Amino acid sequence: MKKRIILPLLLCLLLTACGGKTSAPAPAAGQAPTAEPAAEPVELYVFAAASMTETLDEIIELYKDTAPNVTIVPTYDSSGTLLDQIQQGAECDLFISAGQSQMNTLDEENALLEGSRLDLLENKVTLSVPEGNPAGIESFDQLAEKLKSGDVFLAIGDSSVPVGQYTQKIFSYYGIDEAAAAGCLTYGSNVKEVTTQVSEGTVDCGIIYGTDAFSANLTVVDSADAEMCGQVIYPAAVLANSANPEAAQAFLDYLSTADASAVFQGVGFTPIN
Repeated sequence: MKKRIILPLLLCLLLTACGGKTSAPAPAAGQAPTAEPAAEPVELYVFAAASMTETLDEIIELYKDTAPNVTIVPTYDSSGTLLDQIQQGAECDLFISAGQSQMNTLDEENALLEGSRLDLLENKVTLSVPEGNPAGIESFDQLAEKLKSGDVFLAIGDSSVPVGQYTQKIFSYYGIDEAAAAGCLTYGSNVKEVTTQVSEGTVDCGIIYGTDAFSANLTVVDSADAEMCGQVIYPAAVLANSANPEAAQAFLDYLSTADASAVFQGVGFTPIN
């Protein structure tokens, strides 16, 4: 009787030992495979020129469908102010400037991720007026004459911001002495401040980007050409010390896709890539 009990028991133990690890059963026909683990959450800090506020906010929302694990934290200001913050150690993964000089500075300091820099967008510098155009401003030619005679009140960006630097080139083109015209001028520390002065009608006109005029529903009476102020190019690059360079590069790549380009074009930017 004892032999009959022991033999089956030994047989079970041997079968268990030989079996080793058991593999998971294959999914039944028609059953979806087990989903892969979700990507690790990533937080990206993007510094962008103030003139990109509306478009970049919209694109960030679109990007959530492409990379749901990525949270983008944008900071908008004048490109000069953003450059200062980056140089002082502010956490930034991706920088988009409204002018080449700010990006050139970082490039010279070896602060950009090699191979990431590109020219992303082109904008236009425009002469824009408040609703109804009370002062009857019609063109840059007319503005130049009025500045020389002291018969206009104009809002411009200060010399530390790209829109102000483009304005200085326009003044040089027309032979306008900015110091002599000081009584006709009021300044903004970024293009949004200049746009607000025009929108509120506290000035006769303002020199701002075409995209800001569009976003603020302002009337553009003239646009500067390349001879007057050069091309208005927006360069972009990943920072060399980015905590998430691959994610930052992926978002920069997305900014050149058809979906992002459509948003940029909707307000008057011209995508370059």
